[in-house]
Amino acid sequence: MNSPLIFKFLKGVAKNNNREWFEKNKPVYLEAKASFEDFLAEFHKELTKFDESLSGLNPRKLGFRIYRDVRFSKDKRPYKTNMGAGFSPNGKMEQEPGYYIHLEPGNKNMIAGGMYMPSPENLSKIRQEIDYNATKFLKILNGKGFKKYFKGLSDWDRLKTAPKGYPKDHPQIELLKNKSFTVSHTFTDKEVNDENFVKKVAAICKGIKHLNDYLREAVA
Repeated sequence: MNSPLIFKFLKGVAKNNNREWFEKNKPVYLEAKASFEDFLAEFHKELTKFDESLSGLNPRKLGFRIYRDVRFSKDKRPYKTNMGAGFSPNGKMEQEPGYYIHLEPGNKNMIAGGMYMPSPENLSKIRQEIDYNATKFLKILNGKGFKKYFKGLSDWDRLKTAPKGYPKDHPQIELLKNKSFTVSHTFTDKEVNDENFVKKVAAICKGIKHLNDYLREAVA
């Protein structure tokens, strides 16, 4: 992957987030996009070594569009300033656990995983599984390999009080407050530029797989 090219292009988008600049630099965008897709293909090979559920995917089609949906947003900038992709058995993490890779200059790169904004039905199932089988879930979160890269579940999407149907003094109330069940680990731009980056990211994903397996069983 030509990460310097990708970062240079994304920095350009951040400074010139308008259609005129983008169209003028579209050949550079297409080159950067192709390089990112090369990385996704290599990343996919590493992921399928330990997660066979992803084997049927075409990794080059898993990248998210750079075009922002501004229909309901006050922010009318037309382009994203990052490149990202989602890996899950049926595609791009639509209502199922998976892995998300995100490249953004300024040391905002990350690998993430788990289940993002599950539907009310799936959220209920996950909470029920934690209520019934918290021991297994806590074992995953407290595993040595897991804690090496993750401090715990991301807390950006959670309730302030106990969810309906659960007492405030439930022993796992802090876990049950979550509305998304995700983890993430960040990388510097220098780390992304390293030739071993794809293998390092894949190694971290091995820890995410245990979380994904738990969540997948919960919503099945």
